[in-house]
Amino acid sequence: MRDGFIKVAAVSPEMRVADCDYNAEMIVDAAARAARDGVRLLVLPELCLTGYTCGDLFFQPTLTEAAERSLSKVMRAASDLSVVILAGLPVAHGGKLYNCAAVIYRGALLGLVPKKNLPNYSEFYEKRWFSPAPEENATARLCGEEVPFGSKLLFRCAGMRDFSFAAEICEDLWVPEPPSVRHALAGARIIANLSASDETVGKAEYRRALVLGQSAHLVCAYVYADAGQGESTTDMVFGGHDLVAENGRLLSECEPFTAGHSSAVIDAQLLAQERKRLTTYPEEGTAGYRTITFEMEASDTDIAERLIPRRPFVPDDGAERGRRAAAILTMQAHGLKKRLEHARAKKAVIGVSGGLDSCLALLVAVRASDLMKHPRTGVLAVTMPCFGTTARTKGNAELLCEALGVDFRCVDITEAVKLHFRDIGHKEDEYDVTFENAQARERTQVLMDIANKEGGLVVGTGDLSELALGWATYNGDQMSMYGVNASVPKTLVRHIVRYAADSAENEPLRRALLDILDTPVSPELLPAKDGEISQITEDLIGPYELHDFFLYHAVRCGFSPRKVRRLANAAFAGIYDGGTIDKWLKNFYRRFFAQQFKRSCMPDGPKVGSVTLSPRGDWRMPSDAAAALWLAELE
Repeated sequence: MRDGFIKVAAVSPEMRVADCDYNAEMIVDAAARAARDGVRLLVLPELCLTGYTCGDLFFQPTLTEAAERSLSKVMRAASDLSVVILAGLPVAHGGKLYNCAAVIYRGALLGLVPKKNLPNYSEFYEKRWFSPAPEENATARLCGEEVPFGSKLLFRCAGMRDFSFAAEICEDLWVPEPPSVRHALAGARIIANLSASDETVGKAEYRRALVLGQSAHLVCAYVYADAGQGESTTDMVFGGHDLVAENGRLLSECEPFTAGHSSAVIDAQLLAQERKRLTTYPEEGTAGYRTITFEMEASDTDIAERLIPRRPFVPDDGAERGRRAAAILTMQAHGLKKRLEHARAKKAVIGVSGGLDSCLALLVAVRASDLMKHPRTGVLAVTMPCFGTTARTKGNAELLCEALGVDFRCVDITEAVKLHFRDIGHKEDEYDVTFENAQARERTQVLMDIANKEGGLVVGTGDLSELALGWATYNGDQMSMYGVNASVPKTLVRHIVRYAADSAENEPLRRALLDILDTPVSPELLPAKDGEISQITEDLIGPYELHDFFLYHAVRCGFSPRKVRRLANAAFAGIYDGGTIDKWLKNFYRRFFAQQFKRSCMPDGPKVGSVTLSPRGDWRMPSDAAAALWLAELE
């Protein structure tokens, strides 16, 4: 449960209609298995103690009294289990019968939540037996206790505020205004649904969409337990379609007529962070709600079964990767098109190195030119070889530009940089930061002046990962007139270029793109060794797959360094050891804080994903903020 992780489960136990003792045994078995598996919240189906399909037997006191006795058995048997159980049963109260969810923990009945919306159409006749939940909360007597009774009950773990849940029952989800809306606004991070939804053709797909949609627009986890094996098949068939969703993402699903068990580790802290970030999400607290607290010992939930993508910016599914790459290229191209048209620029001027970032920027510029129905010669690609340039990267730059049909120039800056060294009294064989940055700034000067001469606009090539780490020369490659890659992280840049290669219209272009993909990432600012690149970026600042992972969870999710480290260790187990992850995580935080001044004055560029560091867009941070608190967490 630490760090907001809670294991939940939706289970559809085997049952027998009207056999409450048998059903109680199955529930206790399910609860024991759940507790052994580390589950902290177990949701069972609607009316699971009696069966949903009892019909007019619900009017028989013999059944309702047996259900109460069986609930007591479940409470006693589960008294030593550290799992909250939600089980369905009919409850007589105030001269009426209610379809309720009983919330059980450590042998106590925490509350009863009656169903609010009773279907009475098609195959459903619930109003024949049950009354809808009263508008206001009350108390009811059951199992020898006076317990909270009502549809406005919020349950919260005393030691973990984000572990908060509320319940609705089956049809409650299908109506225009589900109770879960009020539950979420009252502070519930998790919505439990005890259901008995029969199977008909196409209904599973619709049910899944409802659960996913509700979890998304409420920014919650939704645990849906459906009636299954053992219900009467007189007029209906029940499949036990169990689902766990989190903020629009399906974490776990038990397809109808299969195992009847679905579990997942949810991140309640992430849900809380997301609600906090969304300024349109109302403040917690809804009139009439009663909060019931319970004590549960904190533990480290095993997050191994939670899907933690190593590349959170890159979809795992190949088809989805292709769609995302196409969408990003389109957004980038339309952003650049608008800027070129507004500036009345005659040329889009790009420094092309033969590396990934400039390759992507060139592809974007060509698309923008095509959108404007201009000849591609309106894109001016400039390669500027110097001390570290290799034949491979220079050759790839030339091949790429030729294949795309853009205007291409080569401006060798070696002599200009040497002259600059003489002017400032710097030795040509002193390979320090001055040696490197002088080349980067000379290249920017060349591009800016060519743009002035041609009536053009300099298109920046730096990506989001470089901006996060400050891996750019201030007033060098950090500067441009429009940065098309500013919100595209390095791991995603690679996949977009791969998409461009896979969909290339001609073979020379495809070959050039594939070789660029195979080239080590390097600024090429130090002399080459035997014609090969001597300066490998990831050897110096760390693997980009790690830094993009850190960036996503630290900035997009707002997680603490400790939690980012825990997630990274789980995601990269067997790839990087803990010491390596710690080393580069500390480096990430040091650089992220120290290099904010470069981001504070970064050029315009289009937002294309969920994370951007633009000072005018998503990220506000003082350039002199201290990193000490964040680094201290990692010691």
